[in-house]
Amino acid sequence: MINPDIVIVPTVIGVPAIVTIVILSFRHKERMAALHSSPAREANLERRLERIEQAIETIAVEVERMGEGQRFVTKLLAAREPTALESIQSKP
Repeated sequence: MINPDIVIVPTVIGVPAIVTIVILSFRHKERMAALHSSPAREANLERRLERIEQAIETIAVEVERMGEGQRFVTKLLAAREPTALESIQSKP
């Protein structure tokens, strides 16, 4: 007769291992299928990237305008006549 330990131990260890491998295999196949996107999804991503690009360009223009304003204000402050208070404070 066959020793029960020879059948039970491999069954207890082997069956859950096989089930786990099969489950992981199915999950892997699902993830790989999700990575291969459809043309509709690619078109949607393309439109989204175009909107992001336009937003970045708009932000760049606004930042440049702020920089120009800052340079203008700095130039005005540097060229102005000193006020009475400033001239009193600067005298020793």
